[in-house]
Amino acid sequence: MAKSKTAIRRRTGTIGPEIIRGLQNAVAYAQGEKRKARVHLVRVPGPIDVRKVRQRLGMSQEEFAAQFGISPATLRNWEQGRRLPEGPARVLLNIIEREPAAVQRALQG
Repeated sequence: MAKSKTAIRRRTGTIGPEIIRGLQNAVAYAQGEKRKARVHLVRVPGPIDVRKVRQRLGMSQEEFAAQFGISPATLRNWEQGRRLPEGPARVLLNIIEREPAAVQRALQG
């Protein structure tokens, strides 16, 4: 199987100059010195009310945590506002909010 150019660059240590060049291009674009740029938009799900999602499903904290593979302590921290779900956890919670049965099916199989 052929290795990607990125994997080869990382292994040989040539990724640093490429990162610097990319950052220089980003600054030039932001300052209006470059007209063309590759722009990638990433949609990050907004904040989620974990307690509301759990209650809508009619589950206790223990049931919800067990059903979706979340630590009960983490779930309590989210619900009490001491912590906020980030990254993949926020994505998972958004999917649970919209399609709980799909997540349940995926976790059973």
